[in-house]
Amino acid sequence: MAPWRAAVRAANCQRARRARVRAANCRRARQGDMLLQSTLNPSTSPPGQITMIRIGTLGAAAISPNALTKPAANNDEVQVNVVAARDRSRAEEFAEAWGIGEVVDSYDEVVTHPDVDAIYNPLPISHHREYTIKALRAGKHVLCEKSFACNEAEAREMADVAQETGLVLIEAFHYRYHPVFQRALELYHDGAIGELVELEGAFNIGSPRPGDIRMIYATGGGATMDMGCYPLSWVRHFTGEEPEVVSAKVEEGPPDVDILLQPELVFPSGARGRTSGIMKAGQPFEAFLNVTGTCGKLNVRNPLVPHMGHNIELVTDAGTKNEELTLRPTYEFQLDAFVDAVKNGTKLETDAEDGVKQMRLIDNCYRAAGMKLRGMRVA
Repeated sequence: MAPWRAAVRAANCQRARRARVRAANCRRARQGDMLLQSTLNPSTSPPGQITMIRIGTLGAAAISPNALTKPAANNDEVQVNVVAARDRSRAEEFAEAWGIGEVVDSYDEVVTHPDVDAIYNPLPISHHREYTIKALRAGKHVLCEKSFACNEAEAREMADVAQETGLVLIEAFHYRYHPVFQRALELYHDGAIGELVELEGAFNIGSPRPGDIRMIYATGGGATMDMGCYPLSWVRHFTGEEPEVVSAKVEEGPPDVDILLQPELVFPSGARGRTSGIMKAGQPFEAFLNVTGTCGKLNVRNPLVPHMGHNIELVTDAGTKNEELTLRPTYEFQLDAFVDAVKNGTKLETDAEDGVKQMRLIDNCYRAAGMKLRGMRVA
């Protein structure tokens, strides 16, 4: 085994052990009624009075360790304490690996569980609307994976319920909370490259395994929903503007599923944009955001997961400067932001209203490509 793989495995095992110890301690606290005495309910408590956020997770998705359980193991304000999956044995294995104290038989039991304050929803996109709304109606805050919903209409329903209930609902664009993206924004706002002229972003990968939900229309599949959504979010958040989709190049794989979609965008400021989302055989991994201004260029390598390696390159007449920042995972910063919003009412950059705007843009990309929106009835 390569040394770096051994190091990663050892680190993961250490996190899992810490999570199991924490879960055991919390179970003992519940048995002694200590948890009820020391933990206020975040769904009803005023900001500033919450001590521990108890999270229930829907399913044992491949993204869940990176997005939730690993960050939670390093966050003293969070406890992942309930899980359910379609296959109970899979949920039990996941619970054992990550020290989750309780396995229940259904997603509905998680969202209505009295010892859960917030829900992590990594289900197929086709299930985001249903279980996010159920969770909000049950008084739970929600960390919902991207893409937020199948389409803008579903996202609007979710945002309306979040507004009605006064609960936190976030779309899990973890990159937005990492110092790398924030530093790129800072350089731009400080005038390092002048006025915006053009933005180009891409997240491209090889083809998923046969039967992967990303390759199935009914589950909300498509390259734009899973990959292309990132560069679309990058250019939206970098400019602070909502672009118009001028045209879109598309390649279809399985019926109604885009394996490549590359829209041309124009922003209210006059800047132009191009993004790419690809999942097809032979495609190498790419993740970048390149921004051209009137007096320089800003190239960000791997804004997606900068903890796996990144670079911020600033090119001006004065020369080229390169910066590298923290390798702390994006997901940890995201969980910190979610906790802060639940406990203190802090505004989130990828809140429900932002999710509606993001899905509107994705819908418009599909329209420009001549494809039907996700979430439409399959004939």
